[in-house]
Amino acid sequence: MFGGLLCGIGMVSAAFCTSIMQLYICVGFITGLGLALNLQPSVIMIGKYFLKRRPIANGLAMAGSPVMLCTLAPLNQFLFDSFGWRGSFLILGAILLNCCVAGALFRPIGPGTASVKTQVTEEEKGALKQEVTEDAMEISSPTNLPMKNKTEEEGDRDCCEKINRYLDFSLFKHRGFLIYLIGNVLMFLGFFAPIIFLAPYAKHTGIDEYSAAFLLSILAIVDIVARPTTGIIANSKWVRPRIQYFFSFSIAFNGVCHLLCPLASSYTGLVVYSVFFGLAFGMVCAMLFETLMDLVGAARFTSAVGLVTIAECCTILLGPPIGGMLIDTFGDYKYMFVKCGVVMVLAGTFLFIMNYYNYRVLAKEEKERKAREEDPKTVRTENEGRNNWIKETTQGGPELELLREEQAGPKKEENGIREV
Repeated sequence: MFGGLLCGIGMVSAAFCTSIMQLYICVGFITGLGLALNLQPSVIMIGKYFLKRRPIANGLAMAGSPVMLCTLAPLNQFLFDSFGWRGSFLILGAILLNCCVAGALFRPIGPGTASVKTQVTEEEKGALKQEVTEDAMEISSPTNLPMKNKTEEEGDRDCCEKINRYLDFSLFKHRGFLIYLIGNVLMFLGFFAPIIFLAPYAKHTGIDEYSAAFLLSILAIVDIVARPTTGIIANSKWVRPRIQYFFSFSIAFNGVCHLLCPLASSYTGLVVYSVFFGLAFGMVCAMLFETLMDLVGAARFTSAVGLVTIAECCTILLGPPIGGMLIDTFGDYKYMFVKCGVVMVLAGTFLFIMNYYNYRVLAKEEKERKAREEDPKTVRTENEGRNNWIKETTQGGPELELLREEQAGPKKEENGIREV
């Protein structure tokens, strides 16, 4: 709801701007922050509401954005011709305020007492952890540490726990997460630029403005159908266990479409390109967050989305300017499409190869774990090693001398009785 409010304020404020810097602040910063607050919570909520049919839910939820994309291009042209750019910003701001209504429809999961139970559980865990820490310090050292050092260590530990509660940096040790992050950062260098330059490219070839804008509508219509269809396919028993391969294929397919775009020299060719581009774009968007949740799980998904978004923003910002620089340098749009196609084919190939490697390693680790559980010798060896470690760590402790003497006394008596 707060994100929808920021979107509306940003667009309405843009109607009263008098310089390009003010437009950057209102449209770029305020509206962009509002859109981010709309997208991320809605994606996270899907993972909390759905489990069994989560890919279908993601596909249906993501199908909402191409509806706006389908109508936005001709709507912007109509509003600009009828009301000017200031009136267009006012109307778009009023439309974006409806996000507040959508946010009000979300309902929390579970009863209100869940938060109280969680708080009590966290307090119990903290108390237990503190008792264990104090006992370990008393056993391992002959003298207690100063209270000042203990307080400082507890404060540092609490600070790290608070940070990890919102951003779990231990995900950077997760093999699957790193593969996903590197592949997506590379992919977004060429993901959005073709959408931005599709209409200008059509105008550059001599097509009128409304026909060029209609290409985006064709792309969005195909995208609307592609996202839920992809979700249904990804939820099938044949695809879902290996959904990472399907995601890699969709990225590479996207890149192939961009590589073939320069061959489209007529309006019919651009329509065909828009159809296939909409299909590939919808496939990627439908599985973008589902594949991440498949790798890290629902419990760590919130932190994973935040970290991935932070990393992806850099390449999202760099992609369109690099494409525009290529257009200005060579005076032709085809180099921009070739660049985007090559980048996305490389990203898809990288994800396919590395996910294959990840699946092999996971299968090997699972096989070794089952072998350890089934082998009693391994379990006995681990128990003996643990007992030896405990014996070595407690051997030199002066606190255990009395205990060892008390244990030795009954043994001597037993030996004496047996000898008699």
